[in-house]
Amino acid sequence: MGAQAARAFMGIGEVLEILRADFPDVTVSKIRFLEGEGLIEPQRSPSGYRKFTHTDVERLRYILTAQRDRYLPLRVIKDHLDTAEQDGPTAANRPRAVGGESPAPEVRLSRAGLLKAAGLDEETLAELEDYGLLTPVARWYDAEALTVARASGALARFGLHPRHLRVLKASAEREAGLVEQAVAPLLRRRAPGAVDQAEETARELSVLLQELHTALVRSGLRGILGR
Repeated sequence: MGAQAARAFMGIGEVLEILRADFPDVTVSKIRFLEGEGLIEPQRSPSGYRKFTHTDVERLRYILTAQRDRYLPLRVIKDHLDTAEQDGPTAANRPRAVGGESPAPEVRLSRAGLLKAAGLDEETLAELEDYGLLTPVARWYDAEALTVARASGALARFGLHPRHLRVLKASAEREAGLVEQAVAPLLRRRAPGAVDQAEETARELSVLLQELHTALVRSGLRGILGR
């Protein structure tokens, strides 16, 4: 193999250096876990070392983005990747859609930027913070904060203000408690990959709880509307 061809491949350490700029928590065990789950298939050298291409790195970037920003469980991400493979290897390794949308870039907004992006006024934002519905991190607001701000602004048009939304905050905290209870045994394990398994389990439980919550709300509304 010539020098140019050799540089087409990277070791797992080089892959980590590339990904950690956007995903500081990514680890070797995380990448191995994703390989074990069948989401990536790096080539192997004759001595057994993993050899990653730039396409593999972009595939990893897609998977990690879908987990972090969309909270998708791995089984759903794998379904998207498997579907993309039907359109050829390029599409499979550089998927453009998650549930029909492009992966969302990282969001980092100042207070003024959040007000503008969400269409909120300062008073409403202050109320959201007072009631614990929204909290900046080091004076910056992330994608979740933007979602909360936009949804809260829309609800306010129906007369539902931050003080009315405290019940949602309490419900979300209880659901998080259920997830914590379920993954606690995994976190107590010292086996390699236990933390990654706990993370994946937490994401899958989150999706299931959201589905259950939506179904229960719809059921309640049918009772209110007499349908």
